[in-house]
Amino acid sequence: MNQIIQSLMTRKSVRSFTDQEIPEEIIQVILEASTQAPTAGNQQLYTILRITDPEKKHRLSISCDHQPFIEKAKLVLVYCADCLKWYTAFKESGCDPRDLGEGDLLLAVCDAVIAAQNAVVAAESFGIGSCYIGDIMENIEEQREILGLPPYVFPAAMLVFGYPTEQQLLRKKPERADMKYIVHENSYHVLSSEELKEMLSFHSGGQDYCLWLKAFCDRKYNSDFSKEMSRSVKKYLDDFSTIHDS
Repeated sequence: MNQIIQSLMTRKSVRSFTDQEIPEEIIQVILEASTQAPTAGNQQLYTILRITDPEKKHRLSISCDHQPFIEKAKLVLVYCADCLKWYTAFKESGCDPRDLGEGDLLLAVCDAVIAAQNAVVAAESFGIGSCYIGDIMENIEEQREILGLPPYVFPAAMLVFGYPTEQQLLRKKPERADMKYIVHENSYHVLSSEELKEMLSFHSGGQDYCLWLKAFCDRKYNSDFSKEMSRSVKKYLDDFSTIHDS
């Protein structure tokens, strides 16, 4: 197994960092690796916000589900799906572009998260841990104000980085589902109830499967933060279909 594959297999989210700063030259390599990611039509439909302002980091730690480790991270990056730059260039150059739509946003989201994952892999190669913060998609009004986000720009992912503590290094990586349930050949296979139970039971840690699944559903899927994420994302999507009329 080569070093890159080994890194991909062992990488895990890190939520506790040492006080060691990340050298600026390494940060620049991480950012450059990020911008070299695959991208639709070489458009790079994203903008990366590097958050260095302590007050903004603090506010993000609150607005993103009250997670203090965000504020303590040595590098904070927000990957924005950005449809504004190309659309503005088209309009200013007399290209008569059609109105932006939801499909444009989703394509830009793909670009943004691919670039983000390049940063994760690059950081891992330097022994720097990282964690995705999905909560950046919540609280649309506050996130827009903190980050100064204009229309047609959506915060698709946030990443925090730092050197992991010893406890984080020793922590076991969470198990993943068996690949046979994840990889389907040629067409989609709808998993049966028994197959779903077989796929998910390892999460329960020996608990009754149905009781564990209900608790997980209540804690994650039916949670207030999950409902808020759906509200905020819907608002971004609605903007793409209405803002050109304003």
